[in-house]
Amino acid sequence: MSETPAQRALTASTVCLAAAAVCVAFLLPPLNERVFDSVLRIVVISVTLALTLVLHWVFLGIGAQRMQRSVTGWLSLAVLLFPIGGAAALILLSWFSSEQQNTAPAQAPHRG
Repeated sequence: MSETPAQRALTASTVCLAAAAVCVAFLLPPLNERVFDSVLRIVVISVTLALTLVLHWVFLGIGAQRMQRSVTGWLSLAVLLFPIGGAAALILLSWFSSEQQNTAPAQAPHRG
């Protein structure tokens, strides 16, 4: 089964959320002792966290739009209830996407 454009966007959003979670983990004890020793590490982790969060939300919105769902509603869920809301939005949209793909009528390949 091939991956739809909406599923590709949701996969990219998942990867970005996982990268953001890694950045947050670096800022929590016991890893924060090594991070806070260097200003450069703090800046790199902070910028990476900001970029991955924005990309997560962008890809989530793209996935919702490709599925013809409310972009505003799904992004509100992801932003206001971060990080659980983002994960919940990804899980629900992925579930809706797989259901949509399973219920779509199988089309015969065009032979011409």
